[in-house]
Amino acid sequence: MTGSVQRSLLFLDVDGPLIPFGAVSQQYPTFVTGPDPVGADANPLLTRINPEHGPRLAALPCEVVWATTWMADANECIAPRIGLPQLSVVIWPEPCDTDEQDERNGLHWKTRALVEWAAGRPFAWVDDEVTDTDRAWVAAHHPGHALLHRVDPRQGLTGSDYAALDSWLRQLV
Repeated sequence: MTGSVQRSLLFLDVDGPLIPFGAVSQQYPTFVTGPDPVGADANPLLTRINPEHGPRLAALPCEVVWATTWMADANECIAPRIGLPQLSVVIWPEPCDTDEQDERNGLHWKTRALVEWAAGRPFAWVDDEVTDTDRAWVAAHHPGHALLHRVDPRQGLTGSDYAALDSWLRQLV
């Protein structure tokens, strides 16, 4: 056998999974991570990102890819804050004719792009907006293994989320 096996992908959203929000009566903890990266002062919610996410994400047997509207800013403002290297970034396509129909059908606007980006590779998608519609669409249109993992945006990624991701990813190794 020649060549190498490509690692599974982990598409990671920021708002919700890394930056918790939306709890009505909860004050979120804040974390000081040293000197703020350039541009970090533009978003005070960055202090909600627990720096422990970096080592936990790096320990997963996969290639982590930013799948967020933060796009390249995630590498500038978030990766250094949690000790991650520069990661690949999904570049979202321009709006197209299918977007309105997808929205009516309940398909998330990221779903098609992530399946295309994965190009058949196994992937986990961590987001606070994943639905059963997305899961069904991915199952019908992606030839590889896929885990669409919804995170509670009020809590962000928790120990049980990491355990579920680690278990699923290790089954593919």
